[in-house]
Amino acid sequence: MDIEALWDKAKEKTEIIRGRVKSLATFSHTEVPYIFLAESAVNEGNTVVRRGKIIVEKPMIILPQDMPQFDGFDFEKEMHVNQELVQTFFLMRGIRFPSLKYNNTVYNVDVDERSLTATVEHYRKKLESKENVTTALILGPEESWQFSLLFYMASLVGRAARTDIMNLLNRADRTNEE
Repeated sequence: MDIEALWDKAKEKTEIIRGRVKSLATFSHTEVPYIFLAESAVNEGNTVVRRGKIIVEKPMIILPQDMPQFDGFDFEKEMHVNQELVQTFFLMRGIRFPSLKYNNTVYNVDVDERSLTATVEHYRKKLESKENVTTALILGPEESWQFSLLFYMASLVGRAARTDIMNLLNRADRTNEE
């Protein structure tokens, strides 16, 4: 499947069941744990469960505009496209990520023998019972899980923008007062 078809499939099928409550940090890195669920392409009726975290690192130097770094998303290994093509693909569609480093680490990939609906309910209840407000529960297609995770990250970045601007202005005011 080409990158355009993978993108369209992820755009159509990604669903954020439960997002994190906290916003991204303005002045430090943020760990964003997730559980990604997809219908298994190999075993019909089963669910692929991918657990991991994305660390959004604040750069120590200024990166070029519109040049985010995506580490650990396995674009080359699984989609057979390099990171530069992905960045160009986003740029051509007017999709802009802040020039930060997005480092994805997948802890494990399991197969749950339950249906996708039953697995979603299982993990939703598990997160609620533990009062876990930081781990996201995301659904999407197995073959384009990377794009589904990036959709989620884009929603977090967009939500954090207003707070980030206020925090930057407050920090500038404090600096000017000193």
